[in-house]
Formats: sequence, structure tokens, C-alpha cells
Amino acid sequence: MKDLGTILNDFQSEIQDVHNEDDLNRIKGKYVGRKSVLNDFFQEMKTLSPDEKKDIGQKINELKSFIEKVLMDKTRVMEQEKKTKNRVDVTLPGKKQWSGSFHPIIMTMYHIVDIFQSLGFRVETGPEIETDYYNFEALNFPPDHPARDAQDSFFLGQGYLLRTHTSPAQVRIMEKTKPPFKVVIPGKCYRRDPMDASHSLMFHQIEGLVVANKISMGDLKGTIEIFAHRFFGADRRLRFRPSFFPFTEPSAEVDVSCGICGGKGCRSCGHSGWLEVMGAGLVHPNVFRSTGYNPQEVRGFAFGMGVERSTLLKFGVPDMRWFYENDMSFLEQFKTVR
Repeated sequence: MKDLGTILNDFQSEIQDVHNEDDLNRIKGKYVGRKSVLNDFFQEMKTLSPDEKKDIGQKINELKSFIEKVLMDKTRVMEQEKKTKNRVDVTLPGKKQWSGSFHPIIMTMYHIVDIFQSLGFRVETGPEIETDYYNFEALNFPPDHPARDAQDSFFLGQGYLLRTHTSPAQVRIMEKTKPPFKVVIPGKCYRRDPMDASHSLMFHQIEGLVVANKISMGDLKGTIEIFAHRFFGADRRLRFRPSFFPFTEPSAEVDVSCGICGGKGCRSCGHSGWLEVMGAGLVHPNVFRSTGYNPQEVRGFAFGMGVERSTLLKFGVPDMRWFYENDMSFLEQFKTVR
């Protein structure tokens, strides 16, 4: 009887730690299975007298019935918990499906292209693997020209390289197109620049080219002003600074007033009140000659801007590297931008 009490205490202690079906089956086998501790008691009853068998057998059966009832109740509870756990609550709100969106750089590129398309520009593209001729020589970069040093390139051998700007497409378009025309050329470019807050070895540019019989700096300035006011805002001011590019003459750097300080000067604009947005100028006569155009008969203007830089300026992002780190918490902020 003392051993039966011990078995009962052990069972009640172990049943409290049952959390899954495996635990339950283990306890069933231990206490009421064919090789259980209670079954051992029945085997030992062979040595008892008839009166002892009756008394002990009744106690063993009572204990076995109690254990089986507890196990059955536990089984029922666990099955109910399983049903509850797997039940679908139709009153709960549905799970929102994750939806993708355009990358902010691509959004900016599309926005810029849309603006120029509204001004009558058509979209053209060019190859990312270029020849030295199209990337440099046809754009008035002779082999020993010092301006090549500013465009440290990825050379592929046999006269090929990854283009350092979208300007080679200008030459290819002029070779196959008769003026007048207006084109805008978006695409990737590559330079061996160290990755930092404002540089990347792969970046995007948008090139613009207009060629006709009569083109002036006034046409260039008017076009850029319309673009800048639509892209950055009607309240932003522009300025054109003299500059140098081998493929344009005269050339200019185009600045827009800082949107953070309103042109008063702050850390974002280097306390100058201005931010550089693009380079531009009238197409150099040597570029026309390399494509078979007569510079005495046609004139044109060209401009080029970095899409990453335009994106930084438009959204006030301080570091270009953020666009390439695939941080969803950062990129998802642009999903609602139109």
C-alpha cells in the first residue's frame, strides 16, 4: 500500500509537466501500459493469499482507473487546446500583403525623364560597354587630354571600357539622326571612385541633347529653368557658372538654391546657399565634326546630371550609400512618393 501511494504521488507530479503528445504517451506507458509499474504489481499478487489478493487487487484497480481518467481528461484538454490554436478567427483583420515599389533612384530618373518628355524630348539609350572612341575621342577627349584623368575608368581590354558618362550616346544618336531633334538619355555609368557619401563606382546619369539650325545659350537656360522649377520647386533660384567640358563650348555648371536654408547658407550647402545639379553647354564644333555634322550649319546644347545627386537634393538624404544598403525601413519611406 505504501508503494501504491508513492506511485500515485509520482504520477500526479509528472502529469503536471505534460505539454505535448509525446510526454502524454510516455506517462501512459509508464503507469498503465503493458510494461507499467502497476502491471508489475499484478504479477507479484500471485504470491499473496486470497484475502490479500482481493484487498490489494481492489486498490490497484482503483488507482489504475484514477490514472486512466486523469490521462483521458488530459488528452481531451490537449486536443481542445490544439483545435483552439489552429482555429481561424474570421473576425480578425486580414494580413496585408507586402507590396514592392520603385527604388527612389529609379523614381527620380522616371520623374526627370517625364519632365523632359513633356517638353518634347524623346528617350534614347546607349550601350554601357563602350569603345574608347565613343567614350572619349569623339567627344573631343584626345588620348593625352588631361580631362581623362577626372574619369578613372574600368578598362576591359581591346579598346573597350565601361562608359564613364552617358555622353557617348550623343555621338551614336547624331551618327544615325538628322537634325532637328531633342533627346534625353538615361542610364548607368561607371568610374573607379571610392564609395563615400557622394560617390559610387556605379551611378546613374541623364543626358540631354538638342540639335537644330539655330540654338543658343538662351534656349539652354530656358529649358533648364523649366526643368528645375518643376523638379525642385517653383521657389528655387538658378545660377549658371562658367566651367569647362571638352565636349561643350561655352560650358557652365548649373546650381540651384539650397532648399534647406532657402539660399541663406547652411551645412548642407557648405554655407554657400547653392547646390550644384548639372553641367551644360553648347555642343563643341569638334563633336559635330566627329559625327559628320557641319558646325557652320547646325548648333546644339547638351546637359548632364547625376540621378543619385538629384535624388539626394530632392529628398534631403545626406548619404548616397543609404540607397544601396537595401535597408527596407529606409526604402519603404519612398513607397508613397509620386
